[in-house]
Amino acid sequence: MEIEQFIQLFADQFDETEPELFKPSTEFRQLEEWSSLVAMAVLNMLEKKCNARIKSEEMRETQTIQALYDLMISKQTA
Repeated sequence: MEIEQFIQLFADQFDETEPELFKPSTEFRQLEEWSSLVAMAVLNMLEKKCNARIKSEEMRETQTIQALYDLMISKQTA
């Protein structure tokens, strides 16, 4: 999966945030809409659409969409 596709899937978890705000360098925790509910939706998306099981503690260590993408790539299962 390419970063652009990942960003689209990530952005789909948000209802009100403008799509152009989602870039590899975006610090997603700084987005106004970021919440624990969105975090759970992202973790679910990672497991269902990306075949990557990531713990919430691991996600908390990431700051940018690129870092989360890199983590997802390292955790993908066949």
